[in-house]
Amino acid sequence: MQILIYSYNYHPEPIGIAPLMTELAEGLVKRGHEVRVVTAMPNYPERRIYPGYRRKLYKAEQRNGVLIERSYVMIRPKPSLLDRVLLDGSFVLTSFLLALKGERPDVILATVPPLPVCLPAALVGWLRGCPVVLNVQDIQHEAAVSVGLLNNKLVIRAFEALEKFANRTATKISVIADGFVENLLAKGVSPSKIELIPNWVDVNFIRPLPKENNAFRAEHQLNGKFVVLYSGNIALTQDIRTVIKAAALLSHIPEIVFVIVGDGQALERVQYYCEIDQAHNVKLLPFQPREKLPEMLAAADVSLVTQKPNVIAFNLPSKIPVILASGRPIVASVPATGTAAKAVRQSGGGLVVTPEDPKALAFAIEELYNNPEKAEMLGRQARQHAVEHYSFEQALNSYEELFASFGTQLASKPKPLPS
Repeated sequence: MQILIYSYNYHPEPIGIAPLMTELAEGLVKRGHEVRVVTAMPNYPERRIYPGYRRKLYKAEQRNGVLIERSYVMIRPKPSLLDRVLLDGSFVLTSFLLALKGERPDVILATVPPLPVCLPAALVGWLRGCPVVLNVQDIQHEAAVSVGLLNNKLVIRAFEALEKFANRTATKISVIADGFVENLLAKGVSPSKIELIPNWVDVNFIRPLPKENNAFRAEHQLNGKFVVLYSGNIALTQDIRTVIKAAALLSHIPEIVFVIVGDGQALERVQYYCEIDQAHNVKLLPFQPREKLPEMLAAADVSLVTQKPNVIAFNLPSKIPVILASGRPIVASVPATGTAAKAVRQSGGGLVVTPEDPKALAFAIEELYNNPEKAEMLGRQARQHAVEHYSFEQALNSYEELFASFGTQLASKPKPLPS
């Protein structure tokens, strides 16, 4: 099949949607499909265009059999609401011509967020007569409203109208968790239009490795320590302040070290929190190259997932399957009724504690520090659950079957538009 993946994020961005879409595109190529990716110049999470991609309107490259076509975006390191509108608008405009050119795709997979990508994806689908699968990873405007970041009623109504358009024009909507299904059904989306395909992890790449002779531990002087790892995006919804306060509460145990891995700007804020809370047992590190990810995860005794109490219930951090696959227990400081808590409990691979409660978080970490047998048991259960429920092959099968289901629409193809 000719598959067009329309995704704002892609390799070499290290976290979030980018690694998922990269693995999916390359996995489809290995199965014999032709995959073209239309994406932005890489900029996440620093919100700066990466070196080698700056001052370019378009750039095409090949990687592992995937044709990657990138377009210019207007990006600011600390974006205002207007900056975000310009960012999304610039991607919509510059990427549209890329998506429209070339051979007609058999199917378009458009990844949300950002939500405005539904506009060019729907238009290309209509002009080229091909189905569009909307891959919903997050519903950002609802999340922003829930945590108080978005309160302009006009902007909220605009996003709601855009979401209705996206849901109506998509041929199918793939979602990553039960909570998204419930959300869409409540908005009147037909059940027949929704496909539940959880996010995945390459369980052959991310796998349990010994803590002994661990390169990451050796490099960062962590040998002999009980390592509590937080790695990933550090934004308002992640509640990193609770992690720092929990670290301060455990500073009397010299063996416990908190390692926080994130982007530079966010780490500056975390350093400020460490100074305020006198958390001297915290080590701050920049994002690691992807090839170091298995060793980094294996260096942990415990990995953290945190959310604020008012985070939207159906949000499922993509790091959960990755941590489970590493065979390390999770301590999740997340809302008890949310999708993240449900995923951790179902895995049997971690503990769930009340969000924004440093004492509860510190107590759970200390419990696993004092009970290595329990931590080891949780880690084994985490790995087993990841292999059974989050393997990449299962997800790849699901997407391939979904795309193949449009076969009846592919009987006749118009000639390619001129490039």
